Amino acid sequence: MCDGISKRVVSMWFPRLASDRVLRARPVDGAFALTLKAKNTERIYCLNRAAEQAGLGRGMSFADARAFCPDLISQPARPDLDRAFLASLRRWATRYCPWVGYEGMDGLVLDVSGATHLWGGEPMMLADMRARVSRAGLELRLGLGESRGAAWARAHYGAAQSRLTDLPVAALRIDDQMVTALQRLGLRCIGDLTVAARAPLARRFGPDLMLRLDQAMGHVSEPIMPESVAPQFATRMSLPDPIGLTEDVMGITARLLRPLCDKLKAQEMGARRLCLTLRRVDQGHQQVELRLAAPMRDPSRILPLFERGVGEVDAGFGIDQMRIEATLIVPLPAQQIGSGQSSPDQLNDLITRIGTRIGLENIQRFLPADSHIPERAFSIAPAAFSKPETGWVAPRPRPLCLFPPEPIAARGPQPPVQFRWRRMRLTTGRAIGPERIAPEWWLSDDTWRTGLRDYWQVDTREGRRLWLFYTPQNPGWFAQGEFT
Repeated sequence: MCDGISKRVVSMWFPRLASDRVLRARPVDGAFALTLKAKNTERIYCLNRAAEQAGLGRGMSFADARAFCPDLISQPARPDLDRAFLASLRRWATRYCPWVGYEGMDGLVLDVSGATHLWGGEPMMLADMRARVSRAGLELRLGLGESRGAAWARAHYGAAQSRLTDLPVAALRIDDQMVTALQRLGLRCIGDLTVAARAPLARRFGPDLMLRLDQAMGHVSEPIMPESVAPQFATRMSLPDPIGLTEDVMGITARLLRPLCDKLKAQEMGARRLCLTLRRVDQGHQQVELRLAAPMRDPSRILPLFERGVGEVDAGFGIDQMRIEATLIVPLPAQQIGSGQSSPDQLNDLITRIGTRIGLENIQRFLPADSHIPERAFSIAPAAFSKPETGWVAPRPRPLCLFPPEPIAARGPQPPVQFRWRRMRLTTGRAIGPERIAPEWWLSDDTWRTGLRDYWQVDTREGRRLWLFYTPQNPGWFAQGEFT
């Protein structure tokens, strides 16, 4: 810290963070609580002030809570959404200072040293915090001090600038058992600990008590680690005059894509999903989502893929703001392209165009599978989420057209000279085989219960090239495929 600038820390505690998050979107009248299952029991996770006034508290079983308050409104808690909401509050708090860290699951800590004068002093800064958070529909308690421990103690057990020595010992961030033991010794506030002998306390309660006391009094520093901010792959533009024509929207989209793709290129990332948000003058929003078959960061390739979605947008009385964001990104390192390499860009663009109509999951490709059984020698996967493979291994040629075995009238282990198939009379011209295929005994497959199969490639004089097999255990001939 520079000379002349004292360390000042602000603790922001949101005592009802989870319930406030839910009630901001859907306000309710009366008691409200969030429940979370712990040890096979539904318990109160967070609740509003009305529920507390009804006698409910955190950790109470949900069954007991309903007995105390039959009109209780509840819904399951979502700790993951609470963490994301706290992360958004952390980003907002950087307006006051760049050093903002997390304080548990419902609080933030800010190192405002040297920044309070920008807000007209500490009281004006704290008042601005309260006003903004109150307008957002959140409950906030603030603590200010020369150390992180002091700020936390004032936020949780006092006022923003309470005397630290008057606060209870629980404000030192120690466990409940230690608090109870100190109270039994008559040490009820922090001031009692500051005048007590340190050595006996350290022997009885260990070094943690003295460490917390020194941290609160500012004798031992606690670092505030700001969260590393991930790059935001989004661009936005506010328009001076509303627009409504498809050509105008596509033109602004092109201008937004260029800086977005530059950001992706600088980070060696590619977008797999893009979201174009259009705000109308009536404050309505419409979104055009584009799911890409392969990661991209070329604006000239991405822009035409938005045409269909933009053409279906209802502009209303006009669009005055546009925002485009890469909502799903994956690594896309730079590659050296030589003259002998073929680019799959055209195929990926085609898959994307078709996928916007029928869904990317419905465009599928065949992939090789490790099996000598013809029906199991391939798998089907969405083309947008798989890569083509060239590892097809087969000892003999396989037909492109496979179908369930169809019996034909013939006898003997040799291919028939004449036979009927699908109401056609065919004559064998050439037969190549046999290729014996045994069933995979470790798998149960009703179609292969007949045992071995001897496969033949049969060229008929009528032009049909069929794939026939003979079953020695239960003599019979079947057709299963056709060569093209």
